[in-house]
Amino acid sequence: MNIYDKAHELAQALKDSQEVQEITAAVKLIDADSDSKRMLDEFRNRQNELQQRMMSGDMPSPEEMENMEKQFEVLSLNLNIRRLFDAERRLSVIIQDVNKIIADSLQHLYGAQM
Repeated sequence: MNIYDKAHELAQALKDSQEVQEITAAVKLIDADSDSKRMLDEFRNRQNELQQRMMSGDMPSPEEMENMEKQFEVLSLNLNIRRLFDAERRLSVIIQDVNKIIADSLQHLYGAQM
């Protein structure tokens, strides 16, 4: 068994998954609506800025975090954007589960500390 071959199989399974298909479909619908695309792009840009700041140790203020939550709630009122957010969340859960399965399979190497 070649681990890299299995990794490529897993990558293909993810690409073929319902979640990725739903993300692709939602993105197409959002791209077709200039207002939805603009709102989502602005949100993602602001989200990335905040994440970059946090990684450099500059924590956003509670007001900034509250503002992002409000923007998320407003965006979620758009059915296509909500569809995208939901599919992204489900894909994220799958990736987290896969990471846990891999980590658990190696736990014996380090004892019960992991």
